[in-house]
Amino acid sequence: MGQKTHPFGFRVGVTEAHKSRWFAPKALFGELLIEDYKIRQFIDKRLNKTPPYAAVSDVHIERTREELAVIVKTARPGQVVGLKGAEVEKLTADLQILTGRKVVIRIIEIKNPEIDAKLIADSLAEQVKKRANFRKVLKQRCEAAMQNGALGVRIQVSGRIGGAEMSRILNTRLGTIPLSTLQANVDYAMTHVFTTSGALGVKVWVFKGMYNESQPDEVVSNAAGGRARARGRY
Repeated sequence: MGQKTHPFGFRVGVTEAHKSRWFAPKALFGELLIEDYKIRQFIDKRLNKTPPYAAVSDVHIERTREELAVIVKTARPGQVVGLKGAEVEKLTADLQILTGRKVVIRIIEIKNPEIDAKLIADSLAEQVKKRANFRKVLKQRCEAAMQNGALGVRIQVSGRIGGAEMSRILNTRLGTIPLSTLQANVDYAMTHVFTTSGALGVKVWVFKGMYNESQPDEVVSNAAGGRARARGRY
């Protein structure tokens, strides 16, 4: 049996903070959990799946008694904000209608999108959908990540690659990825791409270094559980 675990879930509470930061009584917990899921799905569809493609990597949600704060990590903050802030105002209004609460959107720019696992997976999926040479694309993405400061990168594509009759798994790896080391900052993302011959799965692992050596590009929050604690095995 495989002994795999999600790299982010493995580090939550040790070197990573939760992506949803709020407290609710038992009766409200399920409702707010579903609301968080709907917010993430709405933002992904609005900013990633339709023009102008804002390259949103992550969404963090914080709740207080007064408001709901949505923290959007994006490589193209200008596309999220829009002309004179028109787009972000429209998004805020739509989220307020969706949730029935006061919503505040904060935008954090991703300084180095070349080593963000989610953005790598999304761009790779888009190129595979356009029938690009997948071996060449995988190699290019790995090399670009290594040149931009990653210490290790692994990309796995599985399914009917290139329209083959039988599904297979294609792996490309450069550098090192210490998955079992809790102090290692390993970024992970998975996405699906639907081609004419079927669905393909794209998984990306990026090793950015140790948490105690360099601070990760993380959301700094004063909410309960918002600050990541650097403890655990080396």
